[in-house]
Amino acid sequence: MTSLLLSAFIYLASAAVAVPLSKRLGLGSVLGYLIAGVLIGPVFGLVGQETESIQHVAEFGVVMMLFLVGLELEPHKLWQLRWQLLGLGGLQVVLTIAAITGIAMLMGLSWTVGVAAGCVLSMSSTAIVLQTLGEKNLLASQGGQASFSVLLFQDIAVIPMLALLPLLALPELAGQATEAAHHADAVNLLAGLPAYEKAGITFGVIALIVVGGHFLAGPIFRYIAAARLREIFTVVSLALVIGIAVLMSLIGLSPALGTFLAGVVLANSEYRHELESNIEPFKGLLLGLFFITVGAGVDFELLAHQGWKILGITLCVIIAKGLILLLLGKVFRLKRLDQKLFALALAQAGEFGFVLLSLVESNGVMPSHIAKQLLLAVALSMLFTPLLFILYDKVMVPRAYARAKAGDAVRPDVIEQKHPVIIAGHGRFGRVINAMVTACGYKTTVIDHNAATVAGYKRFGVETYFGDASRQELLLIAGLAEARLLVVAIDNHEQAMKITEFARKTNPGIKIVARSYDAQQTYELYHAGADEIVRENFDSAVRCGKRALECLGMPKLKAEEVGNLYFHRNRHGMAMAAKAYDPSIGMFENKALIEIVRAENAETERLIRQLLHDQAISWPKDQAETTTEHGDMNMQEPVEGG
Repeated sequence: MTSLLLSAFIYLASAAVAVPLSKRLGLGSVLGYLIAGVLIGPVFGLVGQETESIQHVAEFGVVMMLFLVGLELEPHKLWQLRWQLLGLGGLQVVLTIAAITGIAMLMGLSWTVGVAAGCVLSMSSTAIVLQTLGEKNLLASQGGQASFSVLLFQDIAVIPMLALLPLLALPELAGQATEAAHHADAVNLLAGLPAYEKAGITFGVIALIVVGGHFLAGPIFRYIAAARLREIFTVVSLALVIGIAVLMSLIGLSPALGTFLAGVVLANSEYRHELESNIEPFKGLLLGLFFITVGAGVDFELLAHQGWKILGITLCVIIAKGLILLLLGKVFRLKRLDQKLFALALAQAGEFGFVLLSLVESNGVMPSHIAKQLLLAVALSMLFTPLLFILYDKVMVPRAYARAKAGDAVRPDVIEQKHPVIIAGHGRFGRVINAMVTACGYKTTVIDHNAATVAGYKRFGVETYFGDASRQELLLIAGLAEARLLVVAIDNHEQAMKITEFARKTNPGIKIVARSYDAQQTYELYHAGADEIVRENFDSAVRCGKRALECLGMPKLKAEEVGNLYFHRNRHGMAMAAKAYDPSIGMFENKALIEIVRAENAETERLIRQLLHDQAISWPKDQAETTTEHGDMNMQEPVEGG
């Protein structure tokens, strides 16, 4: 018992230290788990033979992952994305497998080993790529959307790979497969049956999963939900996944295939989100444990003896995949910069490569020594991924902007007329402002950096110019020096600060209305010179608070009064706090600011309690004068961001 608890502590503690540090360094959580495994295994030797046994349990995290992937893939969404999935995703996987197979055959390996290696290396890291694209706000770009489509296809393609790869088993590796099966304690109820009976039973089991999930899941979950015991719902969710995995294992198929199918069937269920919330923690824990065991099993002796060979394999994979992705980007007419993002983001191998390597090795598809070399190559390619994104940020993007200025790429639109109102950003925030202002007869010059958005709104008759509003020369061309009003509606805070500071210096008399996300951004925009700072979610949050009070039984008129009082008090408190804000100190270390916020909050609570008891409320005269209905914040009255 003590040794078990000690091992559990070592695994959990190593993850707790390595994963947050890895994320802080921009390497992602998957690499953090791998590094944790390397440290407790080959480096310090804190774990031993139990790693292999733990890995068999941890592999169930992959099964749960594919169940959750299935839950996200509603059939109609798959149909909407069919061209990108089959085009970009399908071609990427097929071409990569063909290229790797060709290289393997040139090296004297059999075509079956080449196909298995191609399947392993065609996968990219969903966890690393999606997380990094999201952190860099690149997921909505053309290259980001193309990357997402390919990753989605790869997640789906894993299912047939798991089912079909064992068919490529080599006779001379039968001993290796037998030994692996012995260690895995596998049971196949269909062993020894004729092929037609196996096929019939297999299709029957799959039909049972599909039909049962469609017709029986609803009544069962409604019955469980009626008990109002969350832990029982969790038990049933786990039992569903485990039961399907066992059923598929008993007929010799991949457990992941069954759980994926069940997930797709339940994607339209009203209990889908409840299932996700119950399975997600177990999936994350087991998947993290799986990656730790992979790291702990890294053969450092092999890396020491064949380091250059493994590094060569890694670079060969990255270059081959990168060239294939770049070619597909050109064929599917991605923009030049998006082509490079697409190629660099997906050039690595991914976490599913570990799963497929375990499968092909245990089934005698690939010799163990080759599988170990590829495992190291997959891990190294994932370690190189942050460097590829740095290459994109520091080299590719600056060069693209340099070409744009030289006229080699898409230039900003020529702004022919200057209007008194300039709006920077025409997304979900800016377009509402533009619609209201133009409806009142004011002429606006709207600038947005998304070419697709600009082209789309021009079809609706909304005059929008393509360009980067943070470029000073573009603002000057748009008439910043003569404009009466500048609306900064972009969601990039650094660019918003640059635009605000430049506008205030260039045209001291201009009125600046700026979009804010949180308190610190509000204070910084105030000091940068913005006249009105509008929190993007403040009004909606106050309205939601009013509705919440009504649901708790408060009369509608009283809830309106409380909401209006809070609205004005909040803005007044921010006016006081903004004056005390010092950019050199920071918001949470500024004692004067903290005291002001605490005092204002206490006063707001006191006034609201008076209002609830129908007592008269006395407001300071200067506060009433600076509180208006026309803005969320002005130079005398900033507000805290949500």
